[in-house]
Amino acid sequence: MCFSATASFVAGGALSATGALTLTKAKTKAELPLASIPLWFGIQQTIEGIIWVSFGLPTLNTIMTYAYLMFAYVFWPVFVPIAILLIETNPVRKNILRFLSFIGCTMGLYLLYFIFADPGNAHIVNQSIAYDYQHLYPLLPLTFYVAATCGSGLVSSHKTINVFALAVLISFFFAYWFLNVTFISVWCFFAAVLSFIIFLYFYRRNKFESR
Repeated sequence: MCFSATASFVAGGALSATGALTLTKAKTKAELPLASIPLWFGIQQTIEGIIWVSFGLPTLNTIMTYAYLMFAYVFWPVFVPIAILLIETNPVRKNILRFLSFIGCTMGLYLLYFIFADPGNAHIVNQSIAYDYQHLYPLLPLTFYVAATCGSGLVSSHKTINVFALAVLISFFFAYWFLNVTFISVWCFFAAVLSFIIFLYFYRRNKFESR
């Protein structure tokens, strides 16, 4: 599987545009975090594009690597369950999502500590970027991370969000088992592309309500 600066920049631009459009379809403030997910993925992919072209520029590469790690390891486990919680109306599911949000915030703080205590670095392996940051990979942290990011979507009462979460979960298993060394970069790329489903959620919702 081949990735490149071009792939990251194209994905970043497309997702940023999709995210901006998705934000216009949010009808309440509570929907804005969920609607912003494609935009945040667009920013993350643009950051990885800069990492691709900054090998040989150590300062820029280090700054962008830190920025990418903040997205991948801290932002997503905190942000995703909260964004889904905000649009949930079912009381039982809301309580589960509150618990998953707590797990996500705990994981975010845990991984944030190690980003600064034991920072990794980026390098190219088999035409993908590998990040030397192993604190997510033990079974327990990885389980909590996936529970927060994918489990929250599976708990949602909105079917399109379920589809998005299931697709991201499938891409997790693919990236983890077949591309382990570059796992986080590849999984984030897949999840970024799949975040187009968030746009479809708002588009279909608005189209149905306009009938």
